Amino acid sequence: MTDSDSTAPSEPTETAITFSDLALSDAVLKAVRDIGYETPSAIQAATIPTLLEGRDVVGLAQTGTGKTAAFALPILSRLDVSQSKPQALVLSPTRELALQVCEAFEKYATHMRGVHVLPVYGGQAYGVQLSALRRGVHVVVGTPGRIMDHLAKGTLDLSELKYLVLDEADEMLKMGFAEDVETILADTPDDKQVALFSATMPAQIRRISKKYLNNAEEITVKAKTTTSANTTQRYLIVSYPQKVDALTRILEVENFEGMIIFVRTKSETENLAEKLRARGYSAAAISGDVAQAQRERTVNQLKSGKLDILVATDVAARGLDVDRISHVVNFDIPVDTESYVHRIGRTGRAGRSGSAISFVTPRERRLLTAIEKATRQPLTQMQLPSVEDVNSTRLTRFDDAITEALNQQARITAFREIIGHYVEHHDVPEMDVAAALAVVAQGETPLLLSAEEERAQRFAERDERKARTDRPERGGDRGDRGDRPERRPRSTKPMAAYRIEVGKRQRVEPRQIVGALANEGGLSRDDFGHIQIRPDFSLVELPADMSKDVLERLRDTRISGKLIEIAPDRKANGGGARSAGDKYPSRDRSFEGGARANREREASRGYNNRDGDRSGGGYAGGREGGGSYDDRPKRKPRS
Repeated sequence: MTDSDSTAPSEPTETAITFSDLALSDAVLKAVRDIGYETPSAIQAATIPTLLEGRDVVGLAQTGTGKTAAFALPILSRLDVSQSKPQALVLSPTRELALQVCEAFEKYATHMRGVHVLPVYGGQAYGVQLSALRRGVHVVVGTPGRIMDHLAKGTLDLSELKYLVLDEADEMLKMGFAEDVETILADTPDDKQVALFSATMPAQIRRISKKYLNNAEEITVKAKTTTSANTTQRYLIVSYPQKVDALTRILEVENFEGMIIFVRTKSETENLAEKLRARGYSAAAISGDVAQAQRERTVNQLKSGKLDILVATDVAARGLDVDRISHVVNFDIPVDTESYVHRIGRTGRAGRSGSAISFVTPRERRLLTAIEKATRQPLTQMQLPSVEDVNSTRLTRFDDAITEALNQQARITAFREIIGHYVEHHDVPEMDVAAALAVVAQGETPLLLSAEEERAQRFAERDERKARTDRPERGGDRGDRGDRPERRPRSTKPMAAYRIEVGKRQRVEPRQIVGALANEGGLSRDDFGHIQIRPDFSLVELPADMSKDVLERLRDTRISGKLIEIAPDRKANGGGARSAGDKYPSRDRSFEGGARANREREASRGYNNRDGDRSGGGYAGGREGGGSYDDRPKRKPRS
């Protein structure tokens, strides 16, 4: 796309059109109606007609604005089911997002016979993906690294590709996938239709759009960051291990009718709901894995009052409208402001007052600042309810229960005779009988918290103050900070140091390393320890018991377009595992054996130079001819 070809940015506004007005295919439109969608969002109303016309699109919109349907619906409407080779490719920065997009495609294709959608991401066995590709796939949704691997192996044929989508392009660039994305764009048919979606438009994305998109229409949707004036917004600074106890205290003192508690992951929904049920609360969990019929039953229980607390993810709570919800708790604070606005919009509806409480760990203060800046509304800090607060609330509710029971005179008269009979025959004061009945009604659980609970709270507050003194993680380039390792929370699991062949010369940052290894190896954030970035290589702490399969997948990982050649760092490990958080011992840079073996192995697979380009013409910039490991310039020995 050249400057002369580009059109002026257009900012769509909300219209009264429906999905029926967008010229979608009958099968797709039927699926949309079944889901319950009626009016398209701003990005959908502007993007769908443009894509159906065959034009390229650059969509600037925040997460949560409906981008997935904006590109999935027109692609499915134009899909040729009789063709077995992939017709559409969607690139996503993370495997979680890739799975979400894949699920959306399958949902929209419910009434289309024979449509096959395949998620392709690191961490999943190749066999499953290879079998599906051999059978025939119409839509491939994957992360750039695994897509590159399939292209290198010749197992993914994109020669008949008609549609390519870059979803959350700015995130892919932040994670170091820029060169991979450009390689994929260059190696797909020139006449394909491209849709690029991003929350921001940095210079690199602007350059990619001009180079690889043809006469693209730029569509901008401004973020809606206004929050309801009827909703009181508060936050609590709390360390992660104390979140459940803090939530229990808040549930004790807050006078709520219905509540939604938001967490980040599907697994955490049921985990937290189970802990709340064990504490006597009527709680249930919903996530993207919950079947629609079960989701509807759970929501109906929340509406009718049979259920008081719903633990949910952002995806599961999308479109949830229950007037009874008086409180929203962000158990995990969202990483973007749009999600925050969407979450607290579940309360304070129809003119009713609502309350939103966000749990913020000391390291998440920057997210709190971003939310306040985007919403232009300050959040009020609250204190963890004390033992006295909890006991006062319990006594008030106990008094209210007695008062309510006294209003039932018919039943009171019947029990008065029973109590009178007991007092007469056992010579016990009526006050003692009343206390004994309270014990029977209360059961084994004490009505009031004890002094031990007070001491436990003091210890929790001490831990919180200690955690608050920790410096927050700093973003940005740490290249001018010497070899100081990235500060990360200590892990209790045994860790080992691994060496990867990218460093400061490749302008690598810790977040790129974490993102790439997590996606390809199926690792979580807790699996990473210290990260040291040296000029020519980096050292990363990973679990000492990491399986050979995971390590094999990680060996195919690229960061900034370069093969990382991961291998155990024998100098740092000293021949065995050690606890996370220990400093790396001093070491020389003469580690050649493991890296050389990796390079020889990759050379046999078709890697012919240090930049990771493959032979055979499949990748831009690759060397002509076969070549060999010995053709490369010899590396200078490290001192």
